[in-house]
Amino acid sequence: MTSTIHDIGYRHYDGPRLGRAYVLRSLFVHNLRAAFGLGRPIKSKVMPFLLFGAMLLPAVGSVAALALTKEPGALIRYSAYAVFLQPLVAIFLAAQSPVIASREMRFNVVPLYFSRPLGRFDYVLAKYGAFATALFILLATPVTLLYAGALATREPRQPNPGEAPPPQLPGIGEHTVHYLEGLAGCVLFALVLGGLGLVVAAFTPRRGFGVASVIAVYLVSLTVVTIVQGIAESQSKYTISGWAGLFTPFYLVDGVQVRLFGAETSTPQPPPGPFGGVVFAAACAALIVAAVGILYARFRKAGLR
Repeated sequence: MTSTIHDIGYRHYDGPRLGRAYVLRSLFVHNLRAAFGLGRPIKSKVMPFLLFGAMLLPAVGSVAALALTKEPGALIRYSAYAVFLQPLVAIFLAAQSPVIASREMRFNVVPLYFSRPLGRFDYVLAKYGAFATALFILLATPVTLLYAGALATREPRQPNPGEAPPPQLPGIGEHTVHYLEGLAGCVLFALVLGGLGLVVAAFTPRRGFGVASVIAVYLVSLTVVTIVQGIAESQSKYTISGWAGLFTPFYLVDGVQVRLFGAETSTPQPPPGPFGGVVFAAACAALIVAAVGILYARFRKAGLR
């Protein structure tokens, strides 16, 4: 028996080696697009873009009301937007976090990523960063629309004869300060919610279970905290009510906005005093760091298969 070697045309690659930074950037862009269903079938785009449009509607209505009435109270507060629309944000979080965290594990292709010049920590940062950026876009776009609408409708309403002068609209500088505070809150919301959603989804490879698990964590935490705060406030124990906000993500981030950014509270009870704000900020930082560590361990284990 004789053997034959066939020349089938394989050649060595002699082009530029783009390296680790290029792989990291490409993975970030890929996951950011996946969070909105871009590059995937049309049915994958329906939910994220429907939720994105729903997030914009209250901002459009608020700007329209401000334009008609010239009343400052008609504009939704920048820092309150995420808290007021938390059901929509939670649905986006539950629907899209399994797309980012568990799709590769479901099809057992995580080891293929690590066959390239990409570290496991890079893999985690690319996914976390992409999903946090997607959440930031979801939250910051309507807040920016509110800001643009507020600046475009600053002409005060003329009072009718004998009517008291209407309240003055805030100046551009004051609006800008509140807007920047709102954007800082959007960044914190994106990091905290993104970490929480990815960690839960990473341990539930089946997408349906992942969606249900993220929603369950959100609903259970919110329900328990709401009950505790209701009981505490009925007994005038406002300090306990304030500390209870630590245990649900939207109230946690809002507590930081109130105590450290000077925003008005959007929850039943803010953190108790300046020390409470420091504790809430430390809890946010600990949650973000813990999320990165847990995701690193999870993806490292998946990459060893």
